[in-house]
This record gives sequence, structure tokens and C-alpha cells, in this order.
Amino acid sequence: MSGLLSAITLSGLGGSMLSCSDDKKPEPEQVRPLPLGGSNLSETRESQEVAPGVTYTRIARGQESSQDVHTVDVAFRTDRTAAETLLTELLGKGFQVRLEAVSKRAPDDPGSGPIGYLVRSGSVPTTAEVNSLRDQLAAAGYAGLRTVYTGEDGGETTGPWVVHVLEVDSSLFQGRVEPELGTGLIPERELLTALAKRKGALAAINGGYFVIGASDGTPGDMAGISVIKGSLVSEAVDGRTSLILPPGAGKGADIAAIRDTVTATASDSAKRTVDGLNRAPGLIRACGGEGGDMPLELPKHDFTCTDDSELIQFTPAFGTSTVAGPGVEAVLNAGSAVIELREARGGSIPPNGSVLAGTGEAAEWLRAHAQLGATIQVAVDITAEGAPLPAGAGVVNGGPRLLSDSEPKITAFAEGFVHSDNAEFYYRFGVRRNPRTLAGVTSDGKLLLVAVDGRQPGYSVGASFEESALIMKALGAEEAVNLDGGGSTGVMVGENLLTRPSDATGERPIGDAIVILP
Repeated sequence: MSGLLSAITLSGLGGSMLSCSDDKKPEPEQVRPLPLGGSNLSETRESQEVAPGVTYTRIARGQESSQDVHTVDVAFRTDRTAAETLLTELLGKGFQVRLEAVSKRAPDDPGSGPIGYLVRSGSVPTTAEVNSLRDQLAAAGYAGLRTVYTGEDGGETTGPWVVHVLEVDSSLFQGRVEPELGTGLIPERELLTALAKRKGALAAINGGYFVIGASDGTPGDMAGISVIKGSLVSEAVDGRTSLILPPGAGKGADIAAIRDTVTATASDSAKRTVDGLNRAPGLIRACGGEGGDMPLELPKHDFTCTDDSELIQFTPAFGTSTVAGPGVEAVLNAGSAVIELREARGGSIPPNGSVLAGTGEAAEWLRAHAQLGATIQVAVDITAEGAPLPAGAGVVNGGPRLLSDSEPKITAFAEGFVHSDNAEFYYRFGVRRNPRTLAGVTSDGKLLLVAVDGRQPGYSVGASFEESALIMKALGAEEAVNLDGGGSTGVMVGENLLTRPSDATGERPIGDAIVILP
């Protein structure tokens, strides 16, 4: 990484500069403090040139508030009477408790009024004290307890915040910006540090949502669309906003809602929808598919829908063999001819062909239409808000949208981040502050890849969805999307991991990343 370009201290929303190490200071209107906390908070920025056209900036803002404490969330109730009943019970057992209404809804949620009520116990300054209180509550028979820091609630705080910004100017950068799968294949995951080293990246940031546990599908499978060098390797959660990266240095990068349709057509003209790619049949992480998924075909984040009749295409992006299990597999060569029909799943994938795996009704379809010598053409149609993808583009899944035409437009309800059967989900995921990874495009075409450290009181509290939108707007984005965050959030520059992992176990293996290559 090149030497320090500038170290700037800012104050106030007007962007006045108190100090700058460069002889040539930026104009005040070009550098404005982030709209996080009060306008009187201190903010420092340190920028370095990663390569011509690529700049890394670390922004530190605010300080820990004496008003923020550690507490125990005993329960979340959608019904106020139920919450008050629990409150009375806890008071009767000698616990100090309080009731807090959760009033903030997703901006596009058509509902009104509080989404629920938190029953909380304690207001203590240290994690040791809050853990002791949690243990006392557990001993009294209460389960599902959460220890939380109120600075992460999403309300007023002074922070602090640490924000990492990678800015790519395609008019100056001579390298490439593209998605890369963890391990280079769909199955399993890889640390961002290892992935960046494997690719020889100048810089890298974690990418989209992915499957972690086998009970939710294939670990490492993207929980949404993934397109690598123009090839679809994981199907879309239809309607979810994603990041589009045309081949090259980031020119033409876009934020758009993506839909796809994959269709198998046999040589006898029979057609069938291909439900997914490169994953275990029957398990659809984040839902948003088609063809009978249960309990719904709309997006539902961090939830696994099911379907006992699926047709799944396995390509070499999955590796050398498919997922084993009952069903039927048709092996296709490079010319789409059926060269083998297998009465069980779990066979090899030809290096220049693919395998169609069917369960339930889809297995019967293969038996009827995928006999030896037949052909099955698989057609893929991907649209970004009605327009075709650029040739050779990569796509990183995300959601929800954060900005449209330079203004906050958070489509959390439409994209499945509000659960009708679990009102607490949106509070935990979108209202509370969490580590975030964000992507945006400025009006003059620059690509912004941003990470916000979080879940680390005294260092960085993270950001809510609304704060994430404001961060991206302040950085100059015209369009922006939320990518995978939490323990997945990470930024590499050179050989250095610059973010602080929030998982207790350290850096989390991820499904894919956005790499900036020389």
C-alpha cells in the first residue's frame, strides 16, 4: 500500500477542516463529516492510495457515551399486555426490570405503531456484571436471554464508529474489480484473508449472503444470486437488490433488483423450470424462488424454505460431484446431450458439462424426457430491473437497497427483512446497530465499497439500516445496497485485515468476496 495521502480532522456538518497533513487541502464541501451522532462529535480520516485510482480511507468518529450501558434482554413481546405480565413477574422475584417499546419500523413497512416491547433487566457498566445478571436470570428459570449494549440499540449515542472506505475510480484504475467465490467453488467457505492472498488482491471486501449450516442447504452456497464472469452459479432471490460489476475496473457498476428465470427444454419440446443451481435440492435459503416453495415464494431473510420437487443444475462451479441423496440425475455433455441417467443423486460432474438433479415430480420429469441421446438445453435469463446484464458481468447478492437517486430508499419490507411471524427479526437485523458491509456508486461512476465495524463497545458500535443509508449518501453515493454484514464484515488492503472481526472466534469464513486485482 502506498504512503499516507492525508490525515484530516473534521468538525461540524459544514465540513470545516481543523488539520490536514497535505499541503493542498481539499475544499470543505468535498469532505463532510458522517451524519452519525451529534454534529459536535470529532471525526478523523486517514487516506492511502492502494493503486492509482483506488483509495482506502479509515474514518473514526465520536467516542463512547457514558449513557450507554450493558443490559439483559429478557424477552421481546409483540403484545404489550404479555410484556407487562412478564415485567410484573420479574419484579415479584426481585429483579430490576423495565419495559421499552420498539417503535421503529422498516421505512417501506405498511404497518403502524410499535412492532413490539422489550422486557429488560439491569443497567450495568461492564460485560462481567451483565453476564452475572444473565446467569441469575437463567438460574431463575428464564431462557432465551440476550446480553446487549444499549449503544447498539439504534437510538441516540455518541458512538464511536469506525468506517472503512474503498473508492475505485475506473477512469484511473487499470486493474479489475470482480466477485470471487470462497475456495473458488460453491461448496464450503474461505477466510477473506486467505481468499485475498490466493487471488493476489490489492484489496478485498466480503460480499453477499451465504449458507453456513447444512440444515439450511449447502454450506458456502450463496443465499441469493451469484454471477461469476457472466455465468450464473447461484440463483436469485427474486426482487433482491444486488451489486452488478461489469468486467474491468468497475466502470458501469450498478445497484439493481435482480430476477432470473432458468428453463430446461428437452429435445421433445418438454419444458421445466430449473429451481436452482449448485445447491442441495429442497432447501432454499432466503426463499424468493418459484415452483411451490414452502411456506412462501417471496424473499424471507435468514429463513430456509423447502420444496420436495426440485430440478437443480450442477455445474463445474460446484466441484467434481453433486450432493448425494434420493432422486434422479441426468448428465449432460458440453453439447447438452444426455450421456447418462442415474437413479440416485451424488455422481460426478463432467468438467465441460453439467448435471440436472431432480427430486419428487422433477425426478419423474427427467425419467420421461432425459433418456440417453436426448438433449436438454438450459436457458438462463437474468434481468436487472428489466434490463439485461452487461456481457461478462459479475453479480454479488445483497439487500436491502439503501439509496436511490441519492436519497434513502430502504426496501427492507419488500426484500424480506420484515418477518410477519417474527416482529423481533427486523429490530435485531435492521434497527439495531450491527457491523455492515455496503456498496454504492457515485453520480460520476466511482465504486464505493464500505465496511462499518460493530459490536465492539468503545471501539465501534456499528450502524442501523438507516445509518448505513446516510453513511453512503454522505460519501457521495447515488445508489447503494447493503451486503452481508455481522461477523462476515471484513476489509483487506494488501496483506492486512483492517477491520476488527466481531465474532468471538475471530475472522469468519465467507461465501464470496469482491476483489480488487492489479
